[in-house]
Amino acid sequence: MNIKKIIKSLIFTMLLASGLVFSADFNKGLKAVQSGDYKTAIAEFTPLAEQGDPVIQYILAIMYFHGEGVPKNENIAVKWFTKSAEQGYAQAQWNLALSYYEGNGVPKNDKIAAKWNTKAAKQGHAQAQWNLGTMYDNGYGVLEDDKTAVKWFTKAAEQGHAKAQNSLGIMYDNGTGVPENDKTAVKWYTLAAEQGDAIAQYNLAFMYDTGKGVPENDKIAVKWYSKAAKQGHAKAQDLLGGMYDTGKGVPENDKIAVKWYSKAAKQGHAKAQDLLGGMYDFGEGVPENDKIAVKWYSKAAEQGHAVAQYSMGIMYFAGTGILKDNRRAYMWSSLSAYNDGPDQASKNKDIVAKEMTQADISKAQDMSSRCLESNYTDC
Repeated sequence: MNIKKIIKSLIFTMLLASGLVFSADFNKGLKAVQSGDYKTAIAEFTPLAEQGDPVIQYILAIMYFHGEGVPKNENIAVKWFTKSAEQGYAQAQWNLALSYYEGNGVPKNDKIAAKWNTKAAKQGHAQAQWNLGTMYDNGYGVLEDDKTAVKWFTKAAEQGHAKAQNSLGIMYDNGTGVPENDKTAVKWYTLAAEQGDAIAQYNLAFMYDTGKGVPENDKIAVKWYSKAAKQGHAKAQDLLGGMYDTGKGVPENDKIAVKWYSKAAKQGHAKAQDLLGGMYDFGEGVPENDKIAVKWYSKAAEQGHAVAQYSMGIMYFAGTGILKDNRRAYMWSSLSAYNDGPDQASKNKDIVAKEMTQADISKAQDMSSRCLESNYTDC
């Protein structure tokens, strides 16, 4: 965030207002900001803020919040946000709401955050409208109310707020607070995606991928998955990898598939980790490497991914990329079957059991239970 640009923008807004007469202190503060001398700006602006100017109070709050010209102090920032907000300055009301929502400079309090978001939203502040919609959507600080969430998302979306446009698209996509309408969902996703919102780009790609609200179009799906993937959206990276893996909308290219699976896998995406494990397991797009395959299967399996658990059972049973261990082979096959993995998982468990003593089977069953009960932290 460029504090100099923010402050200059705020001051420019003041200059456009009619009837303002600026004091010598203000002019000194302005010159100090223009030269980057924030200490002097603080010294000149503080008396004006104490006299009750809401915009100067807001500027001072921003400077304390970011530590420009003074040591960073969120408590003092909240003090000035509050003074400005209480005079009806919408930008300060939104920042004050954010402080309470995130617990910056004050104890976290969703109800107070909702109060100040409401005040700013009613003045047309788009970011506050989106935040307020999110609070009603999730029941943060207010009673959950999908229709009210849609109301505020719509107000912000109609002002061009990309995140609100995406949120409104989701509401129409899922029929939450409004009748389900895929075409309207696509409309809002498109507006947000064209502004560069990665989540909207992914959502729009998925609509083209599955033919929801638009004719199915793999090439357009790839276009939007690519845009989201390049911004680091893990689900988009995974599905883009799948498009290259299967030649859907693009020429089949295992190396590029591996590239995108890898990016998603490194962000902890379980499905991508499993698929990346498979690429190394079978040498598709990369040299075959059983140890690396086990590494990625293991990461996915420990997140509860049933197919990866099935693969881990096979790797342990065959001793491929890892030491042969029938107990763990039995454990992972059991967990895969429990999680509705491939039909073969249950059969594999029975095959492994034939090589085990009853004592080993009991031990493996205990391992499975402990793994599951610990949410895969003790496997």
